[in-house]
Amino acid sequence: MLLTVTTTHRPATDLGYLLVKHPDKVHSFDVPTGTAHVLFPDAAEDRCTAALLLDVDPQRLGAARGGRRQQAAPESFTLGQYVNDRPYAASSLLASALAKVFRSALRGESRDRPELAGTPLPLEIHVPVLRGTVELATCLFEPLGWAVTAEPIPLEPELGGDSRYVDLRLVGELTVAAALNHLYVLLPVLDDAKHYWVAPDEIDKLLRAGEGWLAGHPERVLITRRYLAHRRSLAASALEQLDRDEPDTVDAPVDTAADEDAELPVARRQSLAEQRREAVLAALAESGAARVLDLGCGGGALLGALMKDKRYTEIVGTDVSSRALDLAHRRLHLDRVPERQRDRVRLWQSALTYRDDRLKGYDAAVLMEVIEHLDASRLPALQASVFGHARPATVVVTTPNAEYNVLYEGLTGMRHSDHRFEWTRAEFAAWTAETADAHGYDVTIRGVGEADERHGSPTQMAILTRKEAT
Repeated sequence: MLLTVTTTHRPATDLGYLLVKHPDKVHSFDVPTGTAHVLFPDAAEDRCTAALLLDVDPQRLGAARGGRRQQAAPESFTLGQYVNDRPYAASSLLASALAKVFRSALRGESRDRPELAGTPLPLEIHVPVLRGTVELATCLFEPLGWAVTAEPIPLEPELGGDSRYVDLRLVGELTVAAALNHLYVLLPVLDDAKHYWVAPDEIDKLLRAGEGWLAGHPERVLITRRYLAHRRSLAASALEQLDRDEPDTVDAPVDTAADEDAELPVARRQSLAEQRREAVLAALAESGAARVLDLGCGGGALLGALMKDKRYTEIVGTDVSSRALDLAHRRLHLDRVPERQRDRVRLWQSALTYRDDRLKGYDAAVLMEVIEHLDASRLPALQASVFGHARPATVVVTTPNAEYNVLYEGLTGMRHSDHRFEWTRAEFAAWTAETADAHGYDVTIRGVGEADERHGSPTQMAILTRKEAT
């Protein structure tokens, strides 16, 4: 199977530096299912093409799937060992080879052309044979800035009609890293099959490759489910994390089909993540805070919203995960924003269950969808460190409302695989009241999201105000 990447950037042979492959050589790599070759059929000053050719060995493909726990797979991977389309149609086999041979390029790293690695270049991607439909290829790639040309591949003349394969061309101006990450995720999504057992670590691969674009993609649910081989629990976990980190900067798609006579298009409904973020921002504005802590900031979605508001003179994000802080740093573009803007923001590694003197003296702190990720036995330590030691004037806490879960179709158990508990409204009210009484705070509880008459709102929010600060 074949994939080509072409640029007309001058000098076009810089593509070799970005892919870490010399254009004058043929590079071969052993992969679990065969051999991957990288070569440059065209390498001139004004145009350069890199080709990834994957030669699949049917016996090695069978061995790669044998010896592993088998999962239900679409027809494409349950055909016979030799009579199948796997050596020819782009799929997860090609995506895996791409990840191995272009590892640095996928990360956006280039030792020789570091400034060019982050620069959008004119690119053309060609995948001559891809399992999928014209419509699906278009709706997956167009929202990412690609001009899509997908031509159905006809069957033999005596049969007539079109096959289930397309010839795909993408044209756009993107970074090489963005282009490769789009392909890494969407090739197996279009094929709707994977050649290996999909384990929980696939969530991290998806979130890493989808950083900056998947959370706001209009087809993110379809992408997530197909990429994770329709494993419901994995997809639910990934979507929960995407929902938490969904960026505010993505333009909302509109639906004009709902009312053809309407003068204005109908905007999509706000996601729960957006509603939750807006509720937290409103509570912070009401408090009059200027110096704010985002405790357990994750990928930095709330930090980005805080940075847009000049009322916040100091913004601190903390997380126990260094990887999360790295994601937040990249998401906020802290290495590129003006110095005055950068000086307002701090990212610190810190655990919520340990006292940290750096967190003392702030106007407000936010625990947005954080407490449920701790073991219940660790909550007293959090109460002592946040409310007893740091003692911000205002603390805003949000957490899922367990009573609302029955309204989510197909949900069994909790909303996220990492949740240690999810509380009813009564349980949350009891915990916040106990915390407020023990540490000298007043508490107000609100619902976030569309409320159900019987089960309440999907998210519950508490605003705790220190008594001597009122």
